[in-house]
Amino acid sequence: MLDEYCERLGPGLLAEPLNVLSNLAFFIAAWYLWRLANTRGGAGAEGGLLLGLLVCIGSGSSLYHTFATHWARWLDVIPILLFQLFFLWLYARRIIGLGRLWICVLEGLFLAAGALMYLDPTLLNRSILYLPALAFLLGLGLWHRRHAREPRLLLLSAAVFLLSLTFRTLDLALCDRLTVGTHFLWHLLNGLVLYLAVRAWLVNRPPAR
Repeated sequence: MLDEYCERLGPGLLAEPLNVLSNLAFFIAAWYLWRLANTRGGAGAEGGLLLGLLVCIGSGSSLYHTFATHWARWLDVIPILLFQLFFLWLYARRIIGLGRLWICVLEGLFLAAGALMYLDPTLLNRSILYLPALAFLLGLGLWHRRHAREPRLLLLSAAVFLLSLTFRTLDLALCDRLTVGTHFLWHLLNGLVLYLAVRAWLVNRPPAR
């Protein structure tokens, strides 16, 4: 049994109720994005996979905060990584229009930055592992601000992500004052982060041929 969050005060499947229930934010985000996609000709194969990964993020996180085991942790982190890599590929390819070589360079830089964070992954309550995602989201947001429809979406997503990272970082530090911790706010805000990011792709993707 892993005990990594303030809310978990003991063993049991219901030891982190807020951390589990707050994952509804990911399912709600997927639902609204699916409805948005249907107003714009459907999600398509790429959008369907993106929304499927979003559902997997919510499912994996729910399992992790329910069972708190090593196998459940993998179900939590793998969908997050796959979503990040796939979204970066989709946005760079379909919206920016980069070629495959440059996209591979971007993906390699993202993975290399993530690997560097593992030199000391415990920093900032393990929130340091998400700094590359924040940096890349900010970079995409600056491009999006100048070239895309609904130009503030990705910068707003990056701002909300910074706030959610702050709550994730403070979770254990505030245990003495707030017994439920703040990790559940990480989930709630990240549902909004992913909604805004995927919306930015949906409203700017080229029409299907």
